[in-house]
Formats: sequence, C-alpha cells, structure tokens
Amino acid sequence: MRLANKVAIITGGANGIGKAIATAYAKEGAKISIADFNEKALTATVDEFTAQGFGAFGVKVNVASEEDIQKMVDDTVAHFGQVDILVNCAGVLDNIQAAHNVEDAIWNRVMDINVGGVMRGSRKILPLFTEQGSGVIINLASITALTGGRGGLTYTAAKHAVAGMTKNIASMYGPQGVRCNAIAPAQVETGLTQSMDGYDMFGFKQATRAVDLMGPPALPEDIANIALFLASDESKTINGVVLAADAGWSAY
Repeated sequence: MRLANKVAIITGGANGIGKAIATAYAKEGAKISIADFNEKALTATVDEFTAQGFGAFGVKVNVASEEDIQKMVDDTVAHFGQVDILVNCAGVLDNIQAAHNVEDAIWNRVMDINVGGVMRGSRKILPLFTEQGSGVIINLASITALTGGRGGLTYTAAKHAVAGMTKNIASMYGPQGVRCNAIAPAQVETGLTQSMDGYDMFGFKQATRAVDLMGPPALPEDIANIALFLASDESKTINGVVLAADAGWSAY
C-alpha cells in the first residue's frame, strides 16, 4: 500500500493512460479524484472503481477552462479533505502536422490543453502543496519532449513546454517539499493514438523515419507503473526529471 492515505487528482483519468494510473494508485491505497471531459466515460470509471471498493470521486473538467480547474481542486478537497498528488494526463494530438502545414485551430487547441492545462493545474495546486509542505506533480510529456523529429510541430512544441515547466517547478518549489517529474512515452496502445485520422502525410513520413528502430508499443499499465513509482516515497530523491519511456528509441 505505497500510497495509503494519499489523495490523487488525475486529469484525463477516465480512459487510456490516465485510467491505468488511477487504477494503479487505487490498488496501492490512494483515494482518486478522476477528472475528465468525457462525462460518459467518467461516470463509468467512477462506478467501476466504487464497485471494486476504491475511494473514487469524479469531476467533469475541461483543462482549458480556468473555472473547471479551480472547481476540480476545490471539489476534491471538499470531498476527500486533502490532495497529495496531481497527475496532468489530459492531452490531445496534432495530426503530426509539419511546420508548413500547421493550422491555427490545431495550434491553439493543442497549446491550450497540453500546455495550458498543465499550467492551470499546477498553478492551482502549488499553494496547497507548499502550505502543507509536501506534494507530487507528475506530467505526461512525450518522447517529442526530448527529441525534435518524432512528432508534429505543435505537439513537439507543447511537450517541450511541459518538460520546461516540469523542471521549473521542481527547481522553484523543491525546497518547499514539492516534487515535479514528467514521463515521456513513445507509442502507447490507447484509443487516442489508434483512432487518430487526418494525418499530415508529409509530417507522418518525416516523423516515422526511424520507426523500425522503435520497440513494441507500451501498454497503459507500463506507463502507470512509472507514475506509481514517481508518486511514491521510493522516488523521493527524484525531482525535475523527464523520464523517457520508449524502450531506447530516443537513444538512437
């Protein structure tokens, strides 16, 4: 029970990697606030967790909305009395649009959710964490946060921003008991990655030039195991790290 007596908020927690992280945390004793925009999936996941005897609470959240983020944290504190862990997992893709094909609508949406969502969640939770002298933030980055040619321009820029925010928060708030790390997966078998259509074929071709060197796709549970380690006291000396979870693909 590595997370006994802990409360975790997980954005994007009703599906895919977010749900796998929520499950791993709940099995280790944490109470879970599942925050997601998909209300149907959110209700189903909360019901599923409750049926298994897990402490679960659901809140519908658009991470691009400041009002929703404020409500997410305030409602979680009202329900469970505390928050100890924030996992910023909610995110969207950019159809691997190369720089000369970037659409303003795609750029704005990806930045508002993938970057703005992490900023808003962190901004809201940090006063609480610093007041209590402890807290863990885990951001879902991507291998595009550590490389230049593995994705579209917008997604790459957004995940580089997530990596930068991770290091900045760790540096500034580490002395106050806050840890902030990020996970940078390559391909993961989720509905999000498997259902993407409307590829920019130029961007896709350029981004997958070394795909034959990439190992098999990870499972959401593989990423959840890393998130569990980073949330637990086993990683108490790790802060400001963007951890590649790509079976060595970026080492090439």
